[in-house]
Amino acid sequence: MNPRRWWLRRTLRFRITVVATGVALLCLLAFTGLAPALIGLIQITAVDQELAKSDPRLLDVAGSPVDGGPPLPLTAQDIRALRSGEPVLRMDGESALRFRGRVVFAGDGTPRLEVYASTLLGYGKANTLGTRWLAVAAVLVAVLVGIATWLAVRSSLRPVERMRVAAAELPHGQRLPVPLARDELQALAEALNALLTRRDEASDRLRRFTGDAAHELRSPVASVRAQAEVAVAHPDPDFSIEVLESVVEESIRLSALVESLLILARADTGAPPRAEAVDLVLEAEAAMSRLDTELLVRLTAPPSACLVSAARSEVELVLDNLLRNAARYAYSTITLTLVPVGRDVRLIVDDDGHGIPLEHRTKVFDRFYRVEEDRGRRSGGFGLGLALVSHLVQRRGGSVRAAESPAGGARLEIRWPSW
Repeated sequence: MNPRRWWLRRTLRFRITVVATGVALLCLLAFTGLAPALIGLIQITAVDQELAKSDPRLLDVAGSPVDGGPPLPLTAQDIRALRSGEPVLRMDGESALRFRGRVVFAGDGTPRLEVYASTLLGYGKANTLGTRWLAVAAVLVAVLVGIATWLAVRSSLRPVERMRVAAAELPHGQRLPVPLARDELQALAEALNALLTRRDEASDRLRRFTGDAAHELRSPVASVRAQAEVAVAHPDPDFSIEVLESVVEESIRLSALVESLLILARADTGAPPRAEAVDLVLEAEAAMSRLDTELLVRLTAPPSACLVSAARSEVELVLDNLLRNAARYAYSTITLTLVPVGRDVRLIVDDDGHGIPLEHRTKVFDRFYRVEEDRGRRSGGFGLGLALVSHLVQRRGGSVRAAESPAGGARLEIRWPSW
């Protein structure tokens, strides 16, 4: 098995405990490796303090005793070190001999070497035992660190687990309690509440969308079925042709509705395409050429390009829906106006139709919303076109607004961020 995969499959509590225990053990073992030097330093420091209080031996500068005592186990190198003021440590089995010296002058001016000597009994044994016990202590302390880490992590993660269980069981519309302490748990609770809010909004939007779509689909489907049943009940060839024509008309209407629903669903769920510089003047001219109408369609635009930050497919959908909506209600003329304003580009679509009543101007961009008095007026609309326009423009940081045109009809104004 791949070690990395195995490691990543372990629980967070296990990984934190292993890391904390391993780091503690490595640090303690490193300290244990320095133990002989530390223990020896402590012993030597204590002995040096006592040497200053003891009686010295007197030697000549060659290392021979001049005080009548026995010779000291010093080599010529040791004598040179003592004359220069450096201490000497010599091992003697499990013990050690410590020497310190200094040069003094006799009354006749002859140089002499005063040597202070002491025996460190069990010096080597103390280092060995100390290192061994420190190693054992290091393992025990690492185990204790591991146990403490395990318990601490389990205690710290318990509120997170409770929060996870509570979030999974929360009914629609309810939120997690936010802790008062400004810590990671508070941030997690706020993030989960934001996620729950988005979940509830998406669920409500899907419920409304499903209900509205079912309502809109019911009418053309019921119409097709009713006409087909009538044709079956009255097998008259002339009447059947008339019924088939009505069925084809309703089928076209049904196909248009399904296509609009799919476009809106993709716009809802998919990530927006990467923005690019789109020339609104060129796209407006292309949309006008695609519009199948006998109405007069005019474009007023500056001579230079009007670049907006969007995807070309989005701009095409917005322009097509705005022009089709205007053509649905205009009497004779549709006017497109492009005006760069600061960091935005204004796209204004005016028609000379009957206009949008004031009380409906903020609602016409809602999904499946149609002004009741206009239902059935050579429109065939489903209340989805302007909703799609609003969604595509606003997710790019723009805005939409409905007003009255100078000709008395409807004015739809789009503000798009410029490139």
